[in-house]
Amino acid sequence: MAQQQQTDNIDDSGPLSKGEIFEVLRNQRRRYVLQYLKQDTRPVELGDLAQQVAAWEYETTLDEVTPEQRKRVYTTLQQTHLPKMDQSGILLFDSDDGVIEATDRTQDISIYLEIVPGHEFAWRELYLSLGAISSALVAALWLEIYPLTMLSDLTWAGLVAVTFTLTATVHIYYERNMRLGHGEQPPELSYGSDD
Repeated sequence: MAQQQQTDNIDDSGPLSKGEIFEVLRNQRRRYVLQYLKQDTRPVELGDLAQQVAAWEYETTLDEVTPEQRKRVYTTLQQTHLPKMDQSGILLFDSDDGVIEATDRTQDISIYLEIVPGHEFAWRELYLSLGAISSALVAALWLEIYPLTMLSDLTWAGLVAVTFTLTATVHIYYERNMRLGHGEQPPELSYGSDD
C-alpha cells in the first residue's frame, strides 16, 4: 500500500532535469546508495544497504561496521535520503517493508555521476595541448624546418593520428572506471585515498 502511494507521488512524465539530478545526488550518502543499486539491480533490504554504505563511509569492512555506525546510516537513509530519491523516481522505497528497488531512472542518471577527483589530469587540457602541438608541427612542415623534413608529411600525419587515437583510448578506459556501479566500491573511495 505504501509502495503504491509513493509510486503515485512520482512525476515520471519525463526525464529529470540536470538540476533535479544534482540536487538529489549532491550528497555522498545518496551516491553510495546509487552505487549499491547499480551493483545489484534486485530489490535490497534497508539493513543490507545501510551496512554497506556505513562500511564505505567509515572505510572499513562489512564485518567491522559497529552497530552505532550502522544505526546512524540506517536512520538517515530511512528518514531523509531514500524518501528524497523515491520522490524523484530515482529509486522505489517501500518504507513499510524497508525495501529499495532501482528504477529506469537509476540507470538513466549515471551519465551525470562520473566522479572527478581533485588530483585528476584535465583531459581537455591534454587535447588542447595535442591540438596546439599538431598545429605547430603543420606550420613547421609548411615552412620546411629542418630536422622535421627528414620524415615525410604522411609519416607525421600518421604519428599525429596514432597519438590522438591512443590518447582517446586511454581517456575512454579511464572514464569508464570512474562511473558509479563499475567496481566494488564507489569511485570516490577508489581515487580519494591519495588526498
